Amino acid sequence: MATRTVNRAGPAAPDVVWERYAQPALRPRWAPQIRRVETGADRIAPGVGGRVFSYAGVRVRFVVERVDEARRVWSWHAGLGPLVLRLRHEVLAASGGGSGTRLTVSGPLPAVLLYRPVAA
Repeated sequence: MATRTVNRAGPAAPDVVWERYAQPALRPRWAPQIRRVETGADRIAPGVGGRVFSYAGVRVRFVVERVDEARRVWSWHAGLGPLVLRLRHEVLAASGGGSGTRLTVSGPLPAVLLYRPVAA
């Protein structure tokens, strides 16, 4: 097992960024690797699951594990066959305005290394 972290910053307010995570239907608008998300829920919550479709034709199943709306933190696991990654997302207020995000990915080293540049 390996763990890697990706940090990014931007001008959007933390609450705006959080809503982009919290509503699965918004994912394709800001994540270029995602074509669509299929889920029966409008908002992430523990136990919510579904599938993420990429432009490469890959379909990944997922289940949300934890959500802390007040802290803007959530975690989920995503899998393709026997391969499973655990992902933890955080949205942070940036000094001087805007926000930062932190993604921590854990799983088999080759998969983590392949996913990290996509997530960045």
